Amino acid sequence: MDQIHRKGFLFGAYEAPEQSPFERLFDLFKELVTHTSGDVEEAIDWMRELDETYKLSTPEYSIDDFVEDLKKKGYIREPADPNGEGGMELTAKTERLIRQQALKQIFGNLKKNGSGNHKTNYSGSGDEHTGELREYQFGDGLDRISLTESLKNAQVNNGSDEFQLTENDLVVEDARFKAQMSTVLMIDISHSMILYGEDRITPAKKVAMALAELITTRYPKDTLDILVFGNDAWTIPIKDLPYLQVGPYHTNTVAGLQLAMDLLRRKRNTNKQIFMITDGKPSCIRERDGSYYRNSMGLDQYIVEQCYAQAQQARKLHIPITTFMIARDPFLQQFVQEFTEANQGKAFYTGLKGLGEMIFEDYETNRKKRIK
Repeated sequence: MDQIHRKGFLFGAYEAPEQSPFERLFDLFKELVTHTSGDVEEAIDWMRELDETYKLSTPEYSIDDFVEDLKKKGYIREPADPNGEGGMELTAKTERLIRQQALKQIFGNLKKNGSGNHKTNYSGSGDEHTGELREYQFGDGLDRISLTESLKNAQVNNGSDEFQLTENDLVVEDARFKAQMSTVLMIDISHSMILYGEDRITPAKKVAMALAELITTRYPKDTLDILVFGNDAWTIPIKDLPYLQVGPYHTNTVAGLQLAMDLLRRKRNTNKQIFMITDGKPSCIRERDGSYYRNSMGLDQYIVEQCYAQAQQARKLHIPITTFMIARDPFLQQFVQEFTEANQGKAFYTGLKGLGEMIFEDYETNRKKRIK
């Protein structure tokens, strides 16, 4: 390997980790199938086009060979209904790997810890040792007593001639409570998420997949519900995230918030929060008679006031809302500012690049602050 010396440093040519032809193409496939919302056939067509330009395959290992390996290894399968429309489908194993890849891309700098690893500022008879000692107090469990330190105190306080251990000699290992959090992640799937030639839905669902994988693996005691909102709002299972698409919808923020609060009311956890990813103004509400009131021109005060009312309701329920606005329009920022004031929550005006990092940072921060 060629090496270059510069002022005492030794530089070497970068050598990528050794990957088989399948592994190299599989990484690309997982990325493309996320962009195609789980459409395997379209992802493979994209790979063939890229192969013509960038020579991804070799004479020894073609794209056709790769597709056959996907089938043999159980990553794709024939459609459940052979007589129906559609081609190859992803398997549950691949859906999980896509979530893991999203986690690595967005939260790649994080290391796994034990379950329920959210800390508070309060010590006591929790389940995480702090490494600190304190005097024994009535009610402390016997399993918390530090025998070594307690015996040492007995010798110091009572002498070594006749061993005697009293309550005053006992010390316990301090611990902190591990909190549990119930989170609802709201994703805007209105048509504006793909307007103006900018794909905003793919980064949004990558964040959702990463957050889902993070919580289920690192914080298994936490709960995460994911809902999407357009003209209406509905929940989706984690396994359906790769297939998420926008629709010809307006933005019914009120319906999303109502559903989010309904979900959180059923949770037993004390700590609850809502994350909302959106790029547009609220433009739709459903009236009591079942009809829809829509207005895409500017900020409709009738719709906006109902959004503020929902924000205030969440505040009464002690549910903070963190809004991630993927837009820079001044009038939208003004709406988000007033919405956030009504809830006493948080708001970020962000591009797509740092969205995942900011969501995780706020996820951790909210969990620390919500403990009472």
